[in-house]
Amino acid sequence: MRASGGASPRPAPPKRSATPTTTKLPVPASSSLAMPAPRLAHLRRLLSLHSPPPHPLAPSPARPLRPSFILPRAMAGAAQAGAATGSAEYEEVLGCLASLIKQKVRADTGNRGNQWELMAKYLQILELEEPIARLKVVHVAGTKGKGSTCTFAESILRSCGFRTGLFTSPHLIDVRERFRLDGLDISEEKFIRYFWWCWNKLKVKTGDDIPMPAYFRFLALLAFKIFSDEQQVDVAVLEVGLGGKYDATNVVKAPVVCGISSLGYDHMEILGNSLVEIAGEKAGILKKGVPAYTVPQPEVAMSVLKQRASELGVSIRIVPPLDPRQLEDQPLGLHGEHQYMNAGLAVALANTWLERQGHLDRIHVKDHGTLPDQFIKGLSIACLQGRAQIVPDLQVSSECKDTSCPLVFYLDGAHSPESMEICAKWFSHVTKKDAAQPGPLEQRRSGINSKKILLFNCMSVRDPQILLPRLLDTCAQKGLCFDQALFVPNQSQYNKLGSHASPPPGREQIDLSWQLSLQTVWEDLLRGKKGLNGTSSSGASLVFESLPSAIKWLRETSQQNQSTSCQVLVTGSLHLVGDVLRLIKT
Repeated sequence: MRASGGASPRPAPPKRSATPTTTKLPVPASSSLAMPAPRLAHLRRLLSLHSPPPHPLAPSPARPLRPSFILPRAMAGAAQAGAATGSAEYEEVLGCLASLIKQKVRADTGNRGNQWELMAKYLQILELEEPIARLKVVHVAGTKGKGSTCTFAESILRSCGFRTGLFTSPHLIDVRERFRLDGLDISEEKFIRYFWWCWNKLKVKTGDDIPMPAYFRFLALLAFKIFSDEQQVDVAVLEVGLGGKYDATNVVKAPVVCGISSLGYDHMEILGNSLVEIAGEKAGILKKGVPAYTVPQPEVAMSVLKQRASELGVSIRIVPPLDPRQLEDQPLGLHGEHQYMNAGLAVALANTWLERQGHLDRIHVKDHGTLPDQFIKGLSIACLQGRAQIVPDLQVSSECKDTSCPLVFYLDGAHSPESMEICAKWFSHVTKKDAAQPGPLEQRRSGINSKKILLFNCMSVRDPQILLPRLLDTCAQKGLCFDQALFVPNQSQYNKLGSHASPPPGREQIDLSWQLSLQTVWEDLLRGKKGLNGTSSSGASLVFESLPSAIKWLRETSQQNQSTSCQVLVTGSLHLVGDVLRLIKT
C-alpha cells in the first residue's frame, strides 16, 4: 500500500501492525485457462460418436417442432456429477470461456465490423437462424441505463405471467448472471450442458478460415441457443453489449420492439469521438417495421436517431421519465432518481410488446392514471446488482457488540462522465437520508459520526481527468466531501472469469502505475478545489496492491473505531463492483 498527502512524494510506507501488509495477488498461468486436451477430445467424441437415438415422439419432417437438443446420457451425467461434486466441470467451462478473450487493446481495431460476417457463419454452424427468427425479442441499446431498462422490462412482462429470458452484460460475480430464465440466473447444470453443445459444434467447424468466436459473441450465441431451446420462453429481452450496429445481439432481424436508452460519451475508442458517431452506432439496432422508443437525448444525438428512423420508415417515440405517482406509493426496485427515466422506457417497451403480441387483455388499465398492477409489481421487484446498491458488511456487523453497521458499501458501476455525476448525486442523497432517517441497513446510534471513503478504479481506456472531477464536483455541490480515497487494481484481472476455485499461491509483480496515476489526478483535484462551496474533500489517498488488502484495511479501520460509520462508495468500474461484492459476500 502506498500513501500520500498534499504535494509530498509517495514513498512506500513502513510495515506497521496498524496497517495491513499487502497480500500477494496470484496471476494464473496461461495453462490454467485452457481446457485439458484429453477432456476436450473426450467430449468431442461423445457428441460426434454417441448421438442420442431418435425420440419416440420425434416429429415427422412434415411437422417440424421447435428444435431442441438431447445430450448423450454419459455427458448429461457428467454435467450433473460436476455440479454435485464442487463444480469441477464448471471450472473447465470457465477456462474455455477465458481462452476466447482476445489479449489486445480494443482501440486497435475500432468498431468497423471486426469480421461481422462471421456471425452469420456461426449461426449456420449452430443452426440458429430459424430459432432466432421465432424469438419474440425486446432489443435495447444505449450508453447509460440499457441494462436497467432491460431488467425493468423483463420484470414487468414476467409479472404479467410470461416466461422470460434476459441477456445482459457484464456479469459481476458469475458469468451465469448474464442469462436469466424467469428472473433467475440459469442453473449451473443447464449452463454446462448448453455450453458444451455450442463449444463442441463450433470447435469442429472452425479453424484458420473461421476462427472461434470472440468472448462476447460466443456468449450471445449461447444466449440465443438457451432462449430458443427453453421452449417455455415467451419473450427474450436482449441488452446490446457495445454499440449496436455491429453488436452480436444485432443478428435479430425482426424484434418485436426496440429501445435506445440515454446516450453519452463512452467506449469512444471504438464507437467514435462524437455523439453523432455514437448515436449512429446505437441506431444500428433500429429495423424497418419495428416500433422504436427512446428517452430525451442531446439534440445532436436525437437528430441522428430520427434520421435513421426516417430512412427505415419508422417513427421513434420519445418517452418521458415515469411519474412516481403512477406507482401508487411503491418504490422502484432499482434505486436512484435516474431510474425513473429507465422505468419509463421499460413501460413503453413492455406495453408495445403486449400490444403487438395481442396480449393487452392480460392487464387491467386503471381509470385514475396509475399503472396496471402487474407493471407496478414488475417495477418494484426488479433487481440488478451493482447499480445504486447498498450492502452492509455483515462480517464486521457480526463482530460488533450493538446493532449498528460500522461499514457499509455503496456500489455503483458508473464509468462514464454522465453516469459518474448521477452516481455522485445518488450517494450524496442516500447518505444524507440515512443520517436523517436510519434504516434497517444502518441501525445507527445517536451521536455517531460518519466517514466517507471512495474506493475507485477505472479501465485505462477511460479518462480519469474527466471522471474524477465530475464525481468530486457533484459531491461538493451537494455538500459532501470524502475523508479518504483508495485506489486499487481489479481483483478479477488475476482470476478466471467467475471462477470459484482457490487461486494459486504465487503471483507476478503487480504494476500499480495506473493506480498511482489515478491517485495523482485525485490529489491534483483536491489542491485545485479547496473551498468549493465551502467544502473540500480531505485526508490521505491510498494505493493498495490488491483489493483484498483494501477490504481488510477497511474492516480493521471500522472495527478499531466503532463510533464512526464508514460509508464506502465503490465506483468507476462494474468489474471493481463485482469484485467487491464477491469478497464481502463470501
